[in-house]
Amino acid sequence: MRTLRAVVLLVVVVLVAVVAFSYLNGTGWSGMPHMDRPAVTNTSGAASVETARERGAEVGEKVALAAAKVRETAAEAALTSKIKAKMMLDDNIRARAIDVTTSNTTVTLSGTIGSADEHERALRLARETAGVTNVVDHLRVGAR
Repeated sequence: MRTLRAVVLLVVVVLVAVVAFSYLNGTGWSGMPHMDRPAVTNTSGAASVETARERGAEVGEKVALAAAKVRETAAEAALTSKIKAKMMLDDNIRARAIDVTTSNTTVTLSGTIGSADEHERALRLARETAGVTNVVDHLRVGAR
């Protein structure tokens, strides 16, 4: 019984080694390269340092722009969340009826609310929020 276990274990180990080798080598069982992996090609001549620097600068610039956009989007989401949280905690405002959108530091309030008092309170909460420079009023007073 021990001999059978040892033989089975040896076969499994060899099989795993062959699969791992063929995967790391980039070839399948047939010895042909995988289609999803590009074949390694030799380059002739020296690599241009200037070209590499230019491409690196382009990539760095794109990364910086993307990071700035992410920071801006996160700041907008934070402002929207602050205002919605204030409205949810206020007993005089039906926060579900008010849509809050933020673009840079400008906040737009829209929706239909029940009274002029609720309208004024919603605008005041938005204007008093730190980071808000302008509030656009698209709220309508009427039946909910």
